[in-house]
Amino acid sequence: MKKTSIFILFWISPFFLHANDGYKLWLQYYPFENHAIATYYRDYLENTKLVGESATHEVIRNELNTAFKGFFEKEPASQLVSEGDNALLWIGKIEDLPKDIRAQLGNKNTALGEEGYLIRYIKGKVILSANTDIGLLYGTFALLKKIQTRQKLEELNELENPRIQLRMLNHWDNLNRTVERGYAGFSIWNWHRLPQHIDQQYIDYARANASIGINGTSITNVNANALVLTPEYLEKAAALADAFRPYGIKVYLTARFNAPMVLDNLPTADPLDPNVQQWWKDKAKEIYSYIPDFGGFLVKADSEGQPGPHNYGRTQADGANMLAEAVQAYGGIVMWRAFVYNEHTPTDRIRQAYDEFKPLDGKFRDNVIVQVKNGPLDFQPREPFHPLFGAMQETPLMMEFQVTKEYLGQDTHWVNLASMWEEVLQSDTYAKGQGSTVSKVLDGSLHDYKLTGIAGVSNIGTDRNWTGHHTAQADWYAFGNLAWNPNQNIEKIAEYWIRMTFSNDPEVVQTMKGIMLNSYEILVDYMTPLGLHHIMARSHHWGPGPWVTGGGRDDWTATYYHKVNNDSIGFDRTETGSNAMAQYAQEWKEVWGNEENVPMEFLLWFHRVPWNKKLSTGNNLWEEMALRYQKGVEGARWMQKEWSSLEENIDPGRFNHIASFLNIQVNEAEWWRDACLLYFGQFSKMPLPPGVEAPKHDLNYYLNFKRNFVPGI
Repeated sequence: MKKTSIFILFWISPFFLHANDGYKLWLQYYPFENHAIATYYRDYLENTKLVGESATHEVIRNELNTAFKGFFEKEPASQLVSEGDNALLWIGKIEDLPKDIRAQLGNKNTALGEEGYLIRYIKGKVILSANTDIGLLYGTFALLKKIQTRQKLEELNELENPRIQLRMLNHWDNLNRTVERGYAGFSIWNWHRLPQHIDQQYIDYARANASIGINGTSITNVNANALVLTPEYLEKAAALADAFRPYGIKVYLTARFNAPMVLDNLPTADPLDPNVQQWWKDKAKEIYSYIPDFGGFLVKADSEGQPGPHNYGRTQADGANMLAEAVQAYGGIVMWRAFVYNEHTPTDRIRQAYDEFKPLDGKFRDNVIVQVKNGPLDFQPREPFHPLFGAMQETPLMMEFQVTKEYLGQDTHWVNLASMWEEVLQSDTYAKGQGSTVSKVLDGSLHDYKLTGIAGVSNIGTDRNWTGHHTAQADWYAFGNLAWNPNQNIEKIAEYWIRMTFSNDPEVVQTMKGIMLNSYEILVDYMTPLGLHHIMARSHHWGPGPWVTGGGRDDWTATYYHKVNNDSIGFDRTETGSNAMAQYAQEWKEVWGNEENVPMEFLLWFHRVPWNKKLSTGNNLWEEMALRYQKGVEGARWMQKEWSSLEENIDPGRFNHIASFLNIQVNEAEWWRDACLLYFGQFSKMPLPPGVEAPKHDLNYYLNFKRNFVPGI
């Protein structure tokens, strides 16, 4: 068949100025800009041979049909299956492809793993192959991405394998459908209707996740309810697992450590008690009878009131190994969270996970992986990487990122989380000399981990656009991409998301990408500049609260972390203070340990600094703090102005929604600046430097500013 190879490189005015509620995420499959481009891609998509039959093949067929209808605004004439050898696009497992097609692939396919795929253009044909059905599905989405972003198919020569084995979302969803730290409505899991009814949103959730390579989901809150382990809920979880299986997604459950006591009145949950061990073995057998490919347990223990092995004088390894033994025979794993800190606040909180887990390195079973937050505190706008990533050479570690923005403006602030994640992933642990990046720890290449993983705390809810803020979809998308390959270029990730979600218009792409890549530093400036941290309001963490003090725990207050007085501010974590810096490599001690040399972004994280201290910028500490808060406000205003320039290029529904949220973001950036500078200014006793706007209200106004029923608590 003759095919068109003309490529039009100029852009024709957008055609999609219609209502768009964002539900389709990055799977919009917009029609093409002109006839020539449409003809070019249609030649391939109308002459596709999908080889093989399985539930996943049916998913692939449905996705190709959905894409075709979107691209060409009509039903495919041939259901995208060409007869004979005239197909221009071949999709099939290597073993199922005809001999001549396999021969054209050569021996390059030998590098494919279980989930990898190969896409090559050979002699007028595009060949998409893999070793497994799921690899084919990932390859199909990759090919559709190339079409969505208008790439030339003649240049295809791509072999992709995921760098990390387990790539999963952690849902902090409760059984009553509230979502802890969720800002996009209620939980998408309608437990009351399950297992009889599978909502279309579950299928679209699986499609979206598969399109970015996510292969696991833990569907309930880490602050676990033991009821999820009962038959009533296991049959519901099994229905979800059945729906997700063709998309390559396994279901995991959060396990409450004292479930034997809660569900069956055992007198103890001691992990070394034989009766407790047997209870978990029996429970695992029961779970696998409902879900044969059940992934395993995610566990939060000995933290924030959750029960755990500490209750019985046991170690974290004792607790994790008991559960790991229960699921090991079935191929299950245990993800044991390292977010453990003592209820009595005996030491600097950021030291405690390292102090607890480092002595246990090498003492966990082979099917245990320790899940570590990106920083040692709690998902703050900026933290140094967690010291455990440089410490556990014999115990597999997985990353825990927070995709939901608990401390970063929640659902109304536009901030590109990939910028934060890249900073952490490319940090050098120096565990085996220079170049020992966190990303190499996670993909197993540094310490030869046999089990690798990365998790993201979900930002998904029942809001029609899934994530509350339309741009928060980019965080979900970026997480999946970085989970597949933690060394991916975040600028390219942002560009692909924009092109697939909004437009291929160069003006839209460049403007939105500029906003995204600058948004993170802007937010840090108007919230927590210079290494300030944990200064949010109590409990709901929305808005500034540098004055928060008192209550049940010192380390749940702001004053514990900044320790402001009339002379200075900051937390001394050097040898003269908590010495948390000792948990990092010597190379970092030399960078962070010297007040004169520490990068400005971590100055107050590691040091107490006098207000009148002259900094490398030429400003004293107070002046620099005030100017950074002002810079953040001006950055938010710049984002708002940049977005307003796209009004004629974006569909009205999404444009107005984002514009409204940017107005909130600017107002809240000013709130952060004014409240924090008024509070800290009463200690510095210095005037605001030139260029910093005067606060709109007095300090008493901000101290008494309250809002009820803030979501996500």
